[in-house]
Amino acid sequence: MITISGSFSGYSVDDLAAAATFYRDVLGLEVTDAGAGLDVALPVGRVFLYPKGDHEPASFTVLNLEVPDIDAAVDELAAAGVTLERYPGMSQDAKGVLRGKASNMGPDIAWFTDPAGNILSVLTN
Repeated sequence: MITISGSFSGYSVDDLAAAATFYRDVLGLEVTDAGAGLDVALPVGRVFLYPKGDHEPASFTVLNLEVPDIDAAVDELAAAGVTLERYPGMSQDAKGVLRGKASNMGPDIAWFTDPAGNILSVLTN
């Protein structure tokens, strides 16, 4: 077995300046210039954002952000100009939240994208 001393995730963006503004000013996370990209500090751990000229966003959620109050988080995102994603066949409410807790089918969750089109979510377990 290898000895692992830590871990982090990373994904590409097409515009580091736009990403820095979004993750810092909209999501309220600490963003540090790491030379080859951006380090985004999370409450536990971090994510590394790197520039990629031919960036294509993933078709799946790359980052889930746990929040204590899904409704407050969704309202704050909307106030910051973030549009929530709506997916066909998903029973999202008027706010765009999939209410999984009430039906014992997972978390309450809402999806949105960063400026590069990467899919993020806020969720409450």
